[in-house]
Formats: sequence, C-alpha cells, structure tokens
Amino acid sequence: MTAAPAFHHLPVLGPRSVDLLDPRDGGLYVDGTVGGGGHTRLILERCDDCRVLAVDRDPEALEAAARNLEAFAPRVRFLSMRFDGVTDDPEVRDRGIEGALLDLGVSSHQIDVDARGFTFREGAPLDMRMTPEGETAADFLNDRSLDELQDVFRRYGEERRARALAREVVRRREERPFATSDDLVAAVMRVLGPRTEHQDKARIFQAVRIAINGELEALERALPALRDALTAGGVLVVIAYHSLEDRIVKHAFREWSRACICPPELPVCACRGVALGTVLTRKPERPSADEVESNPRARSALLRAWRKAA
Repeated sequence: MTAAPAFHHLPVLGPRSVDLLDPRDGGLYVDGTVGGGGHTRLILERCDDCRVLAVDRDPEALEAAARNLEAFAPRVRFLSMRFDGVTDDPEVRDRGIEGALLDLGVSSHQIDVDARGFTFREGAPLDMRMTPEGETAADFLNDRSLDELQDVFRRYGEERRARALAREVVRRREERPFATSDDLVAAVMRVLGPRTEHQDKARIFQAVRIAINGELEALERALPALRDALTAGGVLVVIAYHSLEDRIVKHAFREWSRACICPPELPVCACRGVALGTVLTRKPERPSADEVESNPRARSALLRAWRKAA
C-alpha cells in the first residue's frame, strides 16, 4: 500500500473554466465537486466580493478544501452532499446562483491513496466509494446478479465482452469472494487476455465506480436543477472524463438551446417555443499539450459550457 499523500487538487482547465463563469462581485457560485479547492480558489481570486458554495460528498475533500481555502473563509460555505442536492439549499432556492462548475470523476488524491480503492494497483481494496457509507466495489462484485454485472460492464465500461466478464466474476466469487484489485484484474485478464492494456483495466474499474456511486444518475438530476437555479445570464460549466458523462451534458445543453423541442411530425409547435439559453462551447474543449504534460490525468477532460438566457 502507498502512504496517503496530502490532498491536492490541480484544477483541470482551471483558467478557462473561470473565464467562462466570469465571476462578478456580489455573485454566488457553486463548485459542485470542490475536491482540494483548486477551482474554487480561482473563482474567488477573480473577484473581491463573490462567494462560493463548495460542495463535495467526500469528507476528506471538504476537510482539505477548508484548509486550502482558509484565507477565503468568509466567502466560502462548505456543503457535505452530492452535487445534485445543492439546489435544495435555502440560499440557492431563495436567490439563485450566477454560475456553477462540475468537475466530474475522481480526484488525484482519491486515486493515489490505495486505501480508497479507486486504483488497480496491486493489493488495493475494492472500495471505490465517494463516502464512507454504502456499497463497496467488493460488495457489488460479490452480490450483484449476472445480468446486473453484464449491464454495468456494457453500459458504463462499453465492454463488448461484458457477458463473458460477468460470468467470470460469478465463477470466481463462488470460489472466493472478491476483496482486492488483484481479484478484479485477474478476472479481466482471464476474459480479455494476458496482454490486456492499462486502459482496458481502467474502463472496467471505472464502470464499477460509476455504478456504485450513482454518478450518471446524479448528473442527470443535477443538470436541469442547476439550470433552473441560475439567474438570467448565469453560466453552467461541466468538465467530463467519460464519454457517457459528456454525452449527457452535450444532449442537455443542445436541447436547452433549441427554441422548439417538439417531435418533427408535429405540424404546430406545442412546446415552450423559446430557447432557454445558449451553448458557449461549439464542441468540447480539451486541455492544452502543456497542461497534459504537467498533469497527465487531465488528458481525457472534455469541457462544455452553457449560458442561461438573459
């Protein structure tokens, strides 16, 4: 096991995210995945009198962010919750927000600390939970049905041999319960072959993580809730690291930016008849080569932004 490093947060596409949010004095902004506080710091440094609701479901992240943002304490309020719940906060309900940022996925700290179980390094526990409660990755692999396993490997891991992998998991757990990363890696290599590449293992581990944390469901709930909470001209920025996440964001932003969402066969418009806002990013923006070189985990980041109509 590796020793737990200090919680750090390199804000992926940080300056560009904040440029799009364009924080203004008097504004209230949501960092829905505060991590170590990197994006929140950039927002607060951009204006003298704006405030941020710093949200995270990971207690370690919130503790680290509070330390890292101590100098901005009067202008930050920390909320221990998943980002799809922030719009229930009384302040958000009463006054709205001028902008929101979601940096999806997991932080470098979560990956680097073996005990958190997000890695497939040798001997790491199969945990992968964002919070200390709930179903672990080991629970998922040991308890879910063959069909459920297949569905997760196919939908979230986009694995064409999902059925064979699910069968292999069921076969192995009958001999010995899954407990560590080695167990899942062995099942993957048995099905995909001994020369299975790093990214293939990562796909399967990521699929399990997405499933046990309900990540896509949370995103689907959060997007329209944050849209409705935005004040006129407010901006929503989302950084995704998985094709399924990015697809959800792309489709939502595209639909909100259309004046008519009626089925094409309907002769007369019967829907809202007006666009709710405008897409600010014609296509997903990616980190520069320099950023990827300094932070390799940024390489798969896809940024999209949308502005609510004034």
